[in-house]
Amino acid sequence: MSKVLFWFRRDLRLSGNQALEDAINNGATEALFFVCEKQWQLHNTSEIQIDLVKRRVDYLGNELAKLGIKLHVINGESFDVLPSKLEAFINEHSFTQIFANREYEINELDRDTSCASLGAQLHLYDGDVLCSPGSIVTKGGEMFKVFTPFKKAWLAQYSQYIFKISEFIRPVGESIPWQTPTLLTSNGLSDKWPVDDAVLSQVIEQFLEDKINEYSEYRDIPSIKGTSGLSPYLALGIISATDLIARIQQRIPDVLYRTKLSAFTYINELLWREFYRHLMFIFPKLCKSKNFNEKYNAVQWLDDENAYTAWCEGNTGYPIVDAAMRQLNQTGWMHNRLRMIVASFLTKHLLIDWRKGEAYFMSKLIDGDLAANNGGWQWAASTGCDAQPYFRIFNPITQSEKFDPDGTFIRKYIHELEWVPAKYIHFPHDYINAVGRQCYTAPIVEHKEARARALDAFKV
Repeated sequence: MSKVLFWFRRDLRLSGNQALEDAINNGATEALFFVCEKQWQLHNTSEIQIDLVKRRVDYLGNELAKLGIKLHVINGESFDVLPSKLEAFINEHSFTQIFANREYEINELDRDTSCASLGAQLHLYDGDVLCSPGSIVTKGGEMFKVFTPFKKAWLAQYSQYIFKISEFIRPVGESIPWQTPTLLTSNGLSDKWPVDDAVLSQVIEQFLEDKINEYSEYRDIPSIKGTSGLSPYLALGIISATDLIARIQQRIPDVLYRTKLSAFTYINELLWREFYRHLMFIFPKLCKSKNFNEKYNAVQWLDDENAYTAWCEGNTGYPIVDAAMRQLNQTGWMHNRLRMIVASFLTKHLLIDWRKGEAYFMSKLIDGDLAANNGGWQWAASTGCDAQPYFRIFNPITQSEKFDPDGTFIRKYIHELEWVPAKYIHFPHDYINAVGRQCYTAPIVEHKEARARALDAFKV
């Protein structure tokens, strides 16, 4: 007799989880989650994201228990030993089938290859993407290397498609007890981020009701809550991009072919996420810290630890950069516009290797996601797929003037500049020197000189 198990990964949700639904339809009454602390450390996973994972898995364990499904939480340590631990678990409980959602990073793919021959049939689903990687290709059958044609090809297939909102899974038996395992002990770092489905549903509905129709206007302003705030939940599969599009379609049925709408601007961000996931699968070198555009292998990055430390700590002397980095260090999150500004500053103004910035972001972000993080950093560094041209170098002063004009965001995180008038807040050094209050670090580079240096370095 077949005995079925569901294996949770970065798909920590009950609804909108086809693999889980199919597992239950095939008789599954047990589920599994591996806590892989050593592997997470190897991947630079932040403490705040690990805490969010643990809180969410604990919540899922309780919800599953109400449905009569037992969640096993096992110490998986690292992927090197995980297959043997899974094999022992399979043999102990006589499982013959495992259902799970596929992950596209190379270590995860290798893990699944190792786990596919352990005595239980492994059924893998594409539950973290809108469509299977490799299904959106050029006429020649190749992966798109530029986002806009990829988006157009995706829309050609799906603009008339109606995405469906999945319901919660049904009970499979009597409620069973749940006790939080020691492996899921929370340190409280992520407590400001709710994990309860009812609360998350309200957060989504509030975004769709109050913000999405003005998303294109306000999403780049860091001093207001103009973004969705859903990125940590997308990164861990707590909510799915498919369900988000379905909810948007309920309000705006034709949103996928009215691309000038503000609501489509948000969908466009989901499609960038999709693009980076497909790239990660098709080009596994991206998982190995390789430049997508190999001609930039010749760039000579500077090994300036003092400058790198100043950037990490938010002490560069450029207020918008420093405020952004302090936001990251204090909260575990950073506004998307600011991510572009600080990434450009590190790779162009300081000429420091994008890989160091990518790793630092992963070590701090609650929404850390390899595909999106790698894609964003290589975009900023001009080394990636469909990246900004190397000669496009953000001016942190004009960026600050445009997106934080009165300095509200800067003052929130750089308290030593709270008293500086808006006219001077974006680069306050002459002003604070003139009034005799040298309360803020001097700029570590001069913009024009740094820009010229970057252009010379990238011309190779």
